[in-house]
Amino acid sequence: MSIYELKPRFQALLRPLVVRLHAMGVTANQVTLAACVVSVVLGLWLFFAAPSLAAFGLIPAWMFLRMAFNAIDGMLAREHNQQSRLGAFLNELTDVVSDAALYLPFALVLPFSPFWVGTVIVLAGLSEFAGALGPTVGASRRYDGPLGKSDRAFVFGALGLYVALGWPLPGWTAWLMPLVAALVAWTTVNRIRRALAEADAAAAGPASPAGRN
Repeated sequence: MSIYELKPRFQALLRPLVVRLHAMGVTANQVTLAACVVSVVLGLWLFFAAPSLAAFGLIPAWMFLRMAFNAIDGMLAREHNQQSRLGAFLNELTDVVSDAALYLPFALVLPFSPFWVGTVIVLAGLSEFAGALGPTVGASRRYDGPLGKSDRAFVFGALGLYVALGWPLPGWTAWLMPLVAALVAWTTVNRIRRALAEADAAAAGPASPAGRN
């Protein structure tokens, strides 16, 4: 079970807003780029400016809003005839860039290791790459868990809130980033396996009557 599976309900709540945005002339690509710009600015500001820990509270707030942005751009594209080849590239690339920027500030938080935060960033990018490669082998774009984009947003949003409240992180949480890295690696393997299984099933086609038990 992944948080991604709750997306249809979230989209239903946003649909009236999407209709209004379309009427105003807002495009899917504009929403995609806006979400990426805010993510990068926020992540780099937290990393380089090193503000007070309370500023980490902006991460969970933006993670929630970013999910809304991602749902809105998809709905504008699908439901209002704004799908484009450029949009397909932007959708995948900006997600990876945004995730990297938003995870980066946690390298400054003790007892997290910058090495493991960096590892999570790299593996998160690979997991989305693996999901996006599904159509190249005859499968769908894969969103399998256990730690897809929405799930990672929940994890890092919760961590951001915890840090912002000023609560000390116990020593055992040093193992949290290696655990996240392992779950993201598992996610990548799941996406590859299930994409191959889906492609094999599609290639085999429906079983013939003679072959059925």
